[in-house]
Amino acid sequence: MATLPLIVLDRDGVINHDSSDFIKSPDEWRPLPGSLEAIAELTRLGYRIVIASNQSGIGRNLFDHTMLDKIHEKMTRSIAAAGGSISRIFICPHHPNDGCDCRKPLPGLFRQIADHYSVSPEQMIAVGDSLRDLEAAQACGSKAVLVRTGNGLATEQSFQHLSDIEVYDDLAGFSKALSAQPGH
Repeated sequence: MATLPLIVLDRDGVINHDSSDFIKSPDEWRPLPGSLEAIAELTRLGYRIVIASNQSGIGRNLFDHTMLDKIHEKMTRSIAAAGGSISRIFICPHHPNDGCDCRKPLPGLFRQIADHYSVSPEQMIAVGDSLRDLEAAQACGSKAVLVRTGNGLATEQSFQHLSDIEVYDDLAGFSKALSAQPGH
């Protein structure tokens, strides 16, 4: 049996509501309708799921790593309660002006994920709501998928220069499409 691709999810706007003021505490983290169940379905189908998220709120001194850990604890508990599992969370904590290679749209986070799991980027499917998510995935050779939640509707209108992008209304639509594929 062929190995299933690794699913790489953006966090804000894909799993939970996004905020222009940043998600700075567990109280501010709220799942999008159907996202927890979608992750549970992907888990049930046998996919390994990781998160790749820009978290420049750390670099901007809006919250620290300890607070981010608390936010992620709430998220992973919520996902587990729905029957899902996140294998690992990869973040870029840098300020946009820091010049790192891990801040999306650069592909550094995706390379970290590929190295960690010893897979080629072509074995990863990246689901995001922003142009930077799609560009980072394509820059390293991963399949890019857009969801219309979060910034997705606006992104959909501006990504004409990117090719081979599948678009779904939300994470649930993406998981349903995968479950409908032969072999599931």
